[in-house]
Amino acid sequence: MSLPGSSGSEPPILHGHERTVKILIAGHFGVGKTTLVRGLSQIPPVHTEEVMTTAGQGIDHTDQPEKTTTTVAMDFGRLHLSDDLVLYLFGAPGQPRFFPIARDLARGALGALVLADTRCLEQAYPVLELVEDLSLPYAVAVNAFDDAPTYPLSRLREVMDLTGQPTPLVTCDARDRGSSRDALITLVRHLLTARPEST
Repeated sequence: MSLPGSSGSEPPILHGHERTVKILIAGHFGVGKTTLVRGLSQIPPVHTEEVMTTAGQGIDHTDQPEKTTTTVAMDFGRLHLSDDLVLYLFGAPGQPRFFPIARDLARGALGALVLADTRCLEQAYPVLELVEDLSLPYAVAVNAFDDAPTYPLSRLREVMDLTGQPTPLVTCDARDRGSSRDALITLVRHLLTARPEST
């Protein structure tokens, strides 16, 4: 499946007949939300990254020594998933102190894609609790960092308390456009199943 406007040309123009869907991109600090939104957006993405300072030491923990910025409000991008379906992607900051912002961004969202990192799965639990508290259908995408350990999806479902639930769990590479797109397609298919259109 190729994306409209994915050849490097101008982003597709909205004609008014498209179905638009708001999607929340959630996950803990440093999990790759900004990377995913930037990689998928067909318009110049909006981002609110700021340089991390010593004020965040002891608060914002990351296993990525090269990470020097953090999202403090949101990331925003637009993606034509098909000719008649447009996704508006709202990336939420991952630190618990910014969860009120995430709650605001979730208003009107049809669902959420939650990114997780196997190097620090425990940091995903507060985000999963937040999304469930918001009653948002969601899918989980484990971001494949180069040095992250890999586990069978069945084991990940178990430790993330997803066993017996319809919540999709996939792996992706937020740096790869096709991989990120496939994770979003999985979410959209789940949303269509969870909230079928009335006939």
